[in-house]
Amino acid sequence: MSENLVIVESPAKGKTIQKYLGSGFEVLASYGHVRDLIPKEGAVDPDNGYAMRYEIIDRNQKHVDAIARALKKANNLYLATDPDREGEAISWHLYELLNERGALKGKNVQRVVFHEITKHAVQEAVANPRDLAHDLVDAQQARRALDYLVGFNLSPLLWRKIKPSLSAGRVQSPALRLIVEREEEIERFVRQEYWTMTAQNEKDAQAFSARLHTLDGHKLDQFDINNEARATEVRQRLLQVANGKLLVSKVDKKQRKRYPAPPFTTSTLQQEAVRKLKFSTQRAMRVAQQLYEGIDLGNGPVGLITYMRTDSVTLANEALAELRGLIGQRYGQDKLPETPNFYKNKSKNAQEAHEAVRPTSAHRTPEQVKSHLNEEQFRLYELIWKRTVACQMIYATLDTVSADLNAETGSFFRASGSTIRDPGFLMVYEEGLDDRASEKESPLPPLEEGESITLHDIAAEQHFTEPPPRYSEASLVKALEEYGIGRPSTYASIISTLLAREYVELDNRRFTPTDIGRIVIRFLTEHFTQYVDYDFTANLENELDEISRGEKAWVPVMDAFWQPFHQLVDEKMESVNRSDVLQSRELGIDPTSGRPVSVRLGRFGPMVQIGTKDDEEKPVFAGLRPGMKLDTVTLEEALELFKLPRQLGETEDGKAISANVGRFGPYVKYGDQFASLKKEDDPHTITLERALELIAEKKVKDAEKVLVDFGNGVQILKGRWGPYINKVIKRVKVQARLPKDREPDSMTLEECEALIAVVAEAKSAKKGAKKAAAVKPETEAADKPVAAKVEKPKPVTAKAAPKKASVAKKPAGKKTTASKKSAS
Repeated sequence: MSENLVIVESPAKGKTIQKYLGSGFEVLASYGHVRDLIPKEGAVDPDNGYAMRYEIIDRNQKHVDAIARALKKANNLYLATDPDREGEAISWHLYELLNERGALKGKNVQRVVFHEITKHAVQEAVANPRDLAHDLVDAQQARRALDYLVGFNLSPLLWRKIKPSLSAGRVQSPALRLIVEREEEIERFVRQEYWTMTAQNEKDAQAFSARLHTLDGHKLDQFDINNEARATEVRQRLLQVANGKLLVSKVDKKQRKRYPAPPFTTSTLQQEAVRKLKFSTQRAMRVAQQLYEGIDLGNGPVGLITYMRTDSVTLANEALAELRGLIGQRYGQDKLPETPNFYKNKSKNAQEAHEAVRPTSAHRTPEQVKSHLNEEQFRLYELIWKRTVACQMIYATLDTVSADLNAETGSFFRASGSTIRDPGFLMVYEEGLDDRASEKESPLPPLEEGESITLHDIAAEQHFTEPPPRYSEASLVKALEEYGIGRPSTYASIISTLLAREYVELDNRRFTPTDIGRIVIRFLTEHFTQYVDYDFTANLENELDEISRGEKAWVPVMDAFWQPFHQLVDEKMESVNRSDVLQSRELGIDPTSGRPVSVRLGRFGPMVQIGTKDDEEKPVFAGLRPGMKLDTVTLEEALELFKLPRQLGETEDGKAISANVGRFGPYVKYGDQFASLKKEDDPHTITLERALELIAEKKVKDAEKVLVDFGNGVQILKGRWGPYINKVIKRVKVQARLPKDREPDSMTLEECEALIAVVAEAKSAKKGAKKAAAVKPETEAADKPVAAKVEKPKPVTAKAAPKKASVAKKPAGKKTTASKKSAS
């Protein structure tokens, strides 16, 4: 029996902490959040102080039960979830659940937090527990309620006015707006031509270049030389005047200092992991979580980094002392500043997680732990270790030289170069750059004023201005932070949501908005301008921070948001027509039929339409090809789409073969059968020979898939999740799983028909029913059939409603206030 029960979020972390606390403690994991809002309308009640109806998350029910059983044998309960709002909320939810069960009677319940999982930090935290921080809980509940109310009210509006299964989020929508507006900026961009003139020089067998800086007494603007004729004229004149020599008229020597970047916050860690390691933001946070929770270095798991969700750039005094000792020993005392480098926190809420992301021990070098880490763990740990060490080293000192090289009076080239006098922190780490060239310059040969140097040639190079770059994950995270949209711990989920909803695509590590993403943000920007406004979103985030610091009560903040928002949703539901939202774009006239050609979003995606619904002849439609966009497709490109289906020829048995694009992508049709095209195939260019190859592959695959064929459309097929029964009823596939205790060849036709009938009846009952309130992307594969039993199939029933919510109680000793009033 353990007198002390400690609850953490993950079992990996639990193993590490168990090692440090010893036999008198039992450590169990909650496996993240233990309960969440019920996934239906009414989970948040604005008319009752925003009371929130929760239910236990199904997958974590067994973990809550295990915690309740273990608590019976313990006297002390330590809630040791993560040291942020989410962690505080998890502890509070677990407290509420256990309290409702009466499991806390006679128990001492306290909250402990540690920002690193080391023996000292864990034992120190347990020795100095505190009460639950209800200001943090209120801030998390307010954020959860806001996101719920936005999603459950705005998403149905998008379904009605645009397309089913769409969603809108309080922070995801402004993030999408950033990406869409950048794309529109790129499309509006008009490139301009300009030319640069570069002198190719030599001195003492060292080649170097210089850019034309001043011409005829006028400092050159970027566009002063903007065509080939002007560039040729300038080049020839300067070559003729210079006659193979340039005069060094001025030499300017300076020293420049470069200071190290601060230690990592969540945001800067994500940005550097994307830039330098080519990680996604989600991958970076997942690996950082592993390093934080503990890695087995041979004597049990050890936490290698401090908590990775933080806005702070502060380092603990103990860490500073250890870093300075390591730097002096490893790189020399001359690489240490006289006093530690301190960095200013930008966030007022940095006290929530008061240290930057750093190694728990600087003496635990990357090379020492490499053999215990997988490749991605090692690369991220090395990045964190180097950044942390570098931030406490001296600045780098660079010698810079610029020289003016005259071709004639009033016209000169300027050469620049730099050398590193003292690398300082650059011995260890250099910060990555976003969308701009490296600052590194080549050194110049020794130059003296008044001397002549050899001019070999003048290169005239044509350039065009470039549009602003599309956002990468790193630059998007940087922009979100600068605008104050979301918080660092939410950036990865914002990006993953935009990708999951197919509002954006990631191509060559850059974001481009999809057509549906553009339409959604255009609708929101026009009709919900305030709620996708960057300043409004940032101010609301600041108010949530103020709640977490106890400076504001959460219910008034909710009221100020909800009342006008709710009224606006109701108004737009009635006043906005779907046809106005999905405005078609006229492209021109079809030369063959004389009918108008337009492009718009259809039921199954972007499409081109010839004709209108008012014509005597029905309109004809064609889906856009991959890469085509509603806002940029031309009339010529649109008309090409109507050349499908293309007749390719026949199979050996005389079945006609054609290529086309359908709801699920491009395909070839032979008889009444279909074969999907591969990524590299194009229905507009595919040949008969290639089509026959795809058909042959499809036939082989189909033959391998059929386990039993009853000959009347009923088959037992091999699927990803095991064998299943398949039958096409009215051109719709109906599929049912086999009973677990039956083999395919033991099934009879009658049994299969009975199982199919059960599934068909269930599908029919669900058809037309109201869609589930929680909008989730469809991920279930087509060949994953519905389960059914042979013996006695159960009818499809609605999920039982959760029990009536009870008012959440505060831990003993806490005074209940109106701002803390919320239902569990």
